[in-house]
Amino acid sequence: MDETDVVVVGAGLAGLRCAQVLREQGLRAVVLDAGDAPGGRVRTDVVDGFRCDRGFQLLNPAYPAVRRHVDVDALDLCFFGRGVVVAQDGGLAVVADPTRHPRLLAATLRSGYVRPGELAALARWLVPALGSVERLLAGPDTTLAASLDRARVTGRLRREILEPFLTGVLADDTGATSATFVRLLMRSFVRHTPGIPATGMQALPDQLAAGLDLRLGTRVTAVSRGTAPQVTTSAGEVAARAVVVATDAGGAADLTGEAAPPVRGLQTWWFAADDVPADRATFLRVDGTRGGPVVNTALMTAVAPSYAPPGRHLVQATTLLPSKTGAAATEADVRTHLDRLWGVPTRGWEVVVRHDVERALPALPPPLVVRRPARVDEGVFVAGDHRETASLQGALVSGARAGHAVARALAGVR
Repeated sequence: MDETDVVVVGAGLAGLRCAQVLREQGLRAVVLDAGDAPGGRVRTDVVDGFRCDRGFQLLNPAYPAVRRHVDVDALDLCFFGRGVVVAQDGGLAVVADPTRHPRLLAATLRSGYVRPGELAALARWLVPALGSVERLLAGPDTTLAASLDRARVTGRLRREILEPFLTGVLADDTGATSATFVRLLMRSFVRHTPGIPATGMQALPDQLAAGLDLRLGTRVTAVSRGTAPQVTTSAGEVAARAVVVATDAGGAADLTGEAAPPVRGLQTWWFAADDVPADRATFLRVDGTRGGPVVNTALMTAVAPSYAPPGRHLVQATTLLPSKTGAAATEADVRTHLDRLWGVPTRGWEVVVRHDVERALPALPPPLVVRRPARVDEGVFVAGDHRETASLQGALVSGARAGHAVARALAGVR
């Protein structure tokens, strides 16, 4: 039987950050994961030379945990444009930040979305996000939809841009997500434009995993409780002084018995194309009419050419995964919608791969609970974005918090 100070179950961002903290505290930590590379849900598949992240994912350097614990420069981030292309009944319109894209100011003014009354209402709604995080978290919370109604953000800017954009970010098209959480996200968007590493999102967990005792291809099937917990794996048993279960919410529930929050799913289609419209190519595209299943689409190679072989392009298209009783979007549905979003026929685009991420994000209804206990039993701890907030920031913070909690427990500090 193998022995160590701490077993970390799961090599996602929370597990990797937890193991880093444990190492800093002088503890021996073994990270076990059933996959063939670190990252959990943050993975990149290379298919025929195309870099396809497992779901459309972005890294925001404004996240405090990213600034503190990630060498962002080493990731060679490539940034999207600061704006969106919107499908309207009359065609396509662009709305861009004029401070970043001054040449698009006239087009933005012509879009029909720049209305002083609604811009002022949206600014009032956003104000709580720009102050202290502590004050924001201490304030009242309600659903996103109710908070926008209360702020009188009720026009086209909300219906045709903000809500379609947030649907892809939250995997929620109902407006039921905590308004406080959405303001936290918007705070980061205001401070920095998100990007992608030149070699794919896999670069982030690969960096965090450096120097750790990581054992891949090892599935954990059971975790015993008690002062000397044991971990049963596909390769045998591991004894430890403590165990941190850093899987997604469903995996943590299976191994610890902790209740799992509801989760929301996303489906991402990756298309290879030889010819894609180059106009405003670095902007995310959304449908203001909601006339199809695609919640957002982007030309990845306009942002990071390394996502495809030379001379080719890679397009992502994301849809919501419905509940088990609903039907997922078909390829025909997606292509028909993409024809509208890109303004060109897409029948010649080739499907590289499709990712169905059933547990993409934990649901976060109001009131927002930003911190659930890391310790769930004697010697057993849990980490993950489902214990903090549904974001890369939440995963990193939760992992660090669990690592410090384990170190204190093993040192006899309550």
